[in-house]
Amino acid sequence: MTGLFGVVGRSNVVSTLFYGTDYHSHLGTKYGGIAYVDDKGDTIKKIHDINNTQFKSKFTDEIKGSSSNIMIGVISDKDPQPLTFLSKFGPFAVCMNGLIVNKEELKDSMISDGTSFAEVYHGDINQSDLLANLINKKDSIEDGIQYMWDSIDGAASLLIMTPNGIYAARDRKGISPLVLGTDGSRWVVASESSSFPNLGFKVERFLASGEIVFISMTGPETVMQGSPCGKTCAFLWVYTGFPSSSYEGINTEVVRENCGRFLARRDDVKADLVAGVPDSGTAHAIGYAMESGIPFRRVLHKYTPGYGRSYTPLTQEDRDRIALMKLIPNKETIEGNRIILCEDSIVRGTQLKNFTVKKLRQAGAREVHARPACPPLLYPCRYMLSTRRIEELAARKAIIDIEGRDLDDQEMAEYLDPDSEKYRMMVDHIRRDLDLDTLRFQRLEDMIEAIGLPRERLCLYCWTGERV
Repeated sequence: MTGLFGVVGRSNVVSTLFYGTDYHSHLGTKYGGIAYVDDKGDTIKKIHDINNTQFKSKFTDEIKGSSSNIMIGVISDKDPQPLTFLSKFGPFAVCMNGLIVNKEELKDSMISDGTSFAEVYHGDINQSDLLANLINKKDSIEDGIQYMWDSIDGAASLLIMTPNGIYAARDRKGISPLVLGTDGSRWVVASESSSFPNLGFKVERFLASGEIVFISMTGPETVMQGSPCGKTCAFLWVYTGFPSSSYEGINTEVVRENCGRFLARRDDVKADLVAGVPDSGTAHAIGYAMESGIPFRRVLHKYTPGYGRSYTPLTQEDRDRIALMKLIPNKETIEGNRIILCEDSIVRGTQLKNFTVKKLRQAGAREVHARPACPPLLYPCRYMLSTRRIEELAARKAIIDIEGRDLDDQEMAEYLDPDSEKYRMMVDHIRRDLDLDTLRFQRLEDMIEAIGLPRERLCLYCWTGERV
């Protein structure tokens, strides 16, 4: 994921942009960037590598003495953003959240037609650069965004800053949300509504799928109507989103508690305590404890300073390093206990196996029963940058070991059915590989009910392989 934040106000909004962007730091680990219109009307950008530091520390000095009424910021999971351009529309800056699956095909075609790409790293073009070049092919920014959406395979939500305001465009498929907020004199648009309360903003509304809004000093104006039929990424509620954020008006923490309750209702394991893998597993565990009556206790403590999420880094080496260092076991709450361990998901399984469960065993846990809050992940995401290879997934690795090969989509039906023998074999294979006493995944229908939206309003691709 990538976090987007934009602000337009009647007075200086530099402080708002700084803190609003920083409140998206849980969504990316690679780059932080800001762009603004200065008092001369010029578009200025500043980008920093935040792999080994925080957005705040990199940009504190950058904003000193700055003044602007129009600004955008981004915490990026891959590409340096935002990028600035001089175009037939005038100067603008762009940042995006999403994934362009057909990036290479578009690049080759556009180069053949005479397009040049300036942002190239080890032969890989920047997605924002590609989007801007597509948008520039049309006669207006609104038409260019529509053309861009028509051209790409994947998903893209974006902010485009001009000297007069900000275009906010929510991905046509609806995968990644954008939310509008105001305090009466300033207007903001963001990926995470959790960035609003401490800055004095209230949620105005969530953009519809494919909606394009232009935010000026007078407020937001819809310049392209959206659709109510988009499919929001369900993983936002299960794992990715900040606990106090809401998407489509549905709070993340409440959904996670609901997930834990559903896990407990289908469970009969005997245990001494319920614990969560920090951070997102904590709310799932609280819900499980409330429903089951088994006490919630903390057996793993996240050392927050310096260690972010172990899911978002792009390399296994970085993920392993963070997983090893950030979770500290508490022997006094672990030793001799039968533990129900709630986790948001099992993606690759490497961190749970090599670090979490191992730490609990070494600290004297008598039993470890894992309860992921979502079904087995069987497909790498097509719409966000997360797992990129199907063979990375723990469930797929189990299927390959059982079948002697990977299966195509038509052969996957039994592994998608939680009541089938093949599904049971897959789960048991994962259980043994992770050194767990028992393992039970959330059922898909329970996860959907925990979220509270109709199935047709959710992207479930990583569990079902159903494309949006």
